[in-house]
Amino acid sequence: MAYSEFTLESVVSTFQLEKVDTAGLFSEIDPVNPSEYLTTGLAKKAPLAAAIGTEKARSEMIVADVLVDLLEHLDRRISLFSGIDFSVDPESGLTGVCDFLVSLSSNQFYVEAPVLILVEAKNADLKLGMGQCVAQMIAAQRFNAEKGNDIPCVYGASTTGIDWLFLKLEGKCLHIDMATYTLERCDRILGILSSMVAQKA
Repeated sequence: MAYSEFTLESVVSTFQLEKVDTAGLFSEIDPVNPSEYLTTGLAKKAPLAAAIGTEKARSEMIVADVLVDLLEHLDRRISLFSGIDFSVDPESGLTGVCDFLVSLSSNQFYVEAPVLILVEAKNADLKLGMGQCVAQMIAAQRFNAEKGNDIPCVYGASTTGIDWLFLKLEGKCLHIDMATYTLERCDRILGILSSMVAQKA
């Protein structure tokens, strides 16, 4: 197997996770104002990406820009990787390429632990990205532990660029925020992503 072969049901069953659905898990997070560059860029690119209607367009024109703004907001104290191979445990199916990966290390030349956030971009259906994202989050847990730099929680997001769904993995407990956050409130999305880095838990 590979990350892309996991559904939410199969990843929960395979890795014996306890799934907790929570309405508004991240709803109380303070917003972070997007940069003028991001605001201007999204006004041009988001409609174009939606019109093109491919996962690649949404990744390149929306998701990447949001995550680069996060990087800049945090003064590059974190590192951001796109389309990187993150094969951690092939025997368990934890192998493949991650759309986006955020590490708490500032090293930008290769992935260092701890890996904190995995973002999976999809063209239309957020649910299709959830199983894949959770599998990557489990891989991040194992990667961090193997590198001796474990953290209490790993976070994830399944997104179409326009809509964002957030997840939190704490040990074997998988928290799913049942609220969907839209790009219209990009400040809330940036706030949630920033809070993940701030909490590290």
